[in-house]
Amino acid sequence: MAALGGTGAKVGINYLKYYGKRVMAGSDDSTEEKHARKLDEENASTIYETFSKLKGGPLKLAQMLSIDKNLLPTAYANQFVQAQYSVPPLSYPLVVRTFCREFGKEPLDIFDRFDREAAHGASIGQVHKASLKGLDYAVKVQYPGVAESLKSDLRVIKPIALRILGLRHRDVEKYFQEVETRLLEETDYGLELERSLHLSKASAHLPNVRFPEYHPELSSRHILSMRWIDGIPLDRFADGETSQEKRDLIGQALWDFYSHQVHDLNLFHADPHPGNFLVSDGMLCVLDFGCTKQITKEFYRKQFRFLDPNLPKNPALLEEALRDLKVIIPSDTGKEIHQIMMLCRTWLDLLALPFRSERFNFGDPGFLKSIYDLGEENRKADNLRTMKGERGSPDTIYVNRAFFGLYSLLGRLRAQVSISLPDWLR
Repeated sequence: MAALGGTGAKVGINYLKYYGKRVMAGSDDSTEEKHARKLDEENASTIYETFSKLKGGPLKLAQMLSIDKNLLPTAYANQFVQAQYSVPPLSYPLVVRTFCREFGKEPLDIFDRFDREAAHGASIGQVHKASLKGLDYAVKVQYPGVAESLKSDLRVIKPIALRILGLRHRDVEKYFQEVETRLLEETDYGLELERSLHLSKASAHLPNVRFPEYHPELSSRHILSMRWIDGIPLDRFADGETSQEKRDLIGQALWDFYSHQVHDLNLFHADPHPGNFLVSDGMLCVLDFGCTKQITKEFYRKQFRFLDPNLPKNPALLEEALRDLKVIIPSDTGKEIHQIMMLCRTWLDLLALPFRSERFNFGDPGFLKSIYDLGEENRKADNLRTMKGERGSPDTIYVNRAFFGLYSLLGRLRAQVSISLPDWLR
């Protein structure tokens, strides 16, 4: 709280500087835009620096927000994307302490070799490379106290998030509760191990998809061990020089992976940032099942009913579906209902495009740009911001996060993908 209070003070000073520059510069639009952009950059840098030191809930929030580029101002999105990779490491003595608490032994009492420096850092824990009997392991060690402090973390940073996003507390409380539930699950490496074993087994038949080999005997509630996989992070693979054939192969594996888990298992990987995937020997490697989401058959029916191509053409059916999902609520006026339905049609025409063809080119820059532009337009729309009430199911957060992340990754890959539809849509 002290750290965030200090950050708030710095942000306040940045605003004072900004208003001072506005007064000095007059009303020139280009100059004002430049100062506003500079303000965002300074505030975003200040907030991210604090979040990265605090780790836990604040850093996880930054990581989640960074997936959706049009949810945040550009300066914040550019800073928060670092949460996927660039995190200050935990000191080695604290790693040793965690091992002693979990196993009663130090790392080198268990492994033949254990790197003191973390290979990767994230919001909840960091990964060390180790070896045992000639085999290499990735050992994920949770930051001490993360689980215990998470609720208070979220309570303290909630006002910051609401201010950045321009939202009202009473309208989004159940969504914050959903985020808190998922984050608390991420701190339970025993649950992550269970779901990793289940989902990797249930998805083992998918072509060109690979999973680590997990080791329960070397794992606990706060330590998770798996076989090390060498490969290229998905974003570096996507941004590098590679053939269209390889892009399509990895893109197809990614699409099939999510399609199977969402439509067939109703339990899916819900953290689609590129740091959770590698490309190794021409295969997509899924590294982390810390964030997963289980949905009920009833919610699945309500949510994916919107993929029915007949729905946008039938106003009565569309309104029924929106009421069923509680996007339209009883207190809405006729004008508000009309605005919601028009917006929904626009989004469906855009987001359902991949499902309307047998093969879709995510490499078309116009597709993702249209999504970003519409998102930015909605973010600034006063008529949407002033609508009151809790809308929709909190279950939609991680479904939308999964598919938006999927679209973004496929767009970055510039992949052309054959679309597999659930049986009921064929």
